[in-house]
Amino acid sequence: MTGYEDRFWQSRDGLRLHFRDYPAPQGAAGVPVVCLPGLTRNARDFERLAPRLAQNRRVICPDMRGRGDSEYARDSQSYNPVQYGEDLLALLEQEGIERFAAIGTSLGGLMLMGLALMIPERLAGAVINDVGPYLEPEGMERIKDYVGQGRSFPTWVHAARGIEDALGHAYPGRTLDFWIGLAKRLMMLSGNGRMVFDYDMKIAEPFNAYDVDTQPDLWPAWEALGGDNRPVLVLRGELSDLLSAATLDKMLRRQPGAEAVTVPAAGHAPTLDEPEAVGAITALLARVA
Repeated sequence: MTGYEDRFWQSRDGLRLHFRDYPAPQGAAGVPVVCLPGLTRNARDFERLAPRLAQNRRVICPDMRGRGDSEYARDSQSYNPVQYGEDLLALLEQEGIERFAAIGTSLGGLMLMGLALMIPERLAGAVINDVGPYLEPEGMERIKDYVGQGRSFPTWVHAARGIEDALGHAYPGRTLDFWIGLAKRLMMLSGNGRMVFDYDMKIAEPFNAYDVDTQPDLWPAWEALGGDNRPVLVLRGELSDLLSAATLDKMLRRQPGAEAVTVPAAGHAPTLDEPEAVGAITALLARVA
């Protein structure tokens, strides 16, 4: 029993896109939750959190274009946050979802801030996972170093060790089981029997062209996220190199109603399996009308 149904929707430029649909129990009153993954992530990123949340609400976990079971884009320049937002609006329209809460990890958090500008009246609550209006150049350069590299591995253990080599700084002291689990979220078994990353390597093209020294002003989007007394939670990994403690402090000053939780012994980004993250998300959703 998976607890979810694999379903699809179509983008306005004709791509067949996939999402996991965790149905709400009969009589559940909670607003639906949409879970938005990071740059190289997919719907599996929420495979442990989503069933918890689906105990009293519907949960939708999309694979954005070029990831997981969604079709790859014909034009790599469409791998950008504006297009992802448009794709998500098409999904909400198909499913008839008028009002929802959302959880966004990294890129997903940036998408969520964009939605606060596009459809603020439909957003009932928001969780931003380890991202903010200002991105630390050190973290951005580190991501540029690995995204789109296209490495492959002969076994899941080799894949786990490879990911540990790349991300060990973000998750210190974790066991082999943790790394194998993370590998299975990030990778898939290819047709030639090797483990490969589960995304279109071309997503790196527009990302690598991004100039970290001339970042757009996203502070209005962050402030819009907290409008209309909307509950907002920011999760920050204690060791994050993308969202600094100083930026988080500024975010809370600019939006005093927001809450923040620091996840210990985690970098970019918390996996949302951590007790601190699960507890904070559950508490926020309990406040969503």
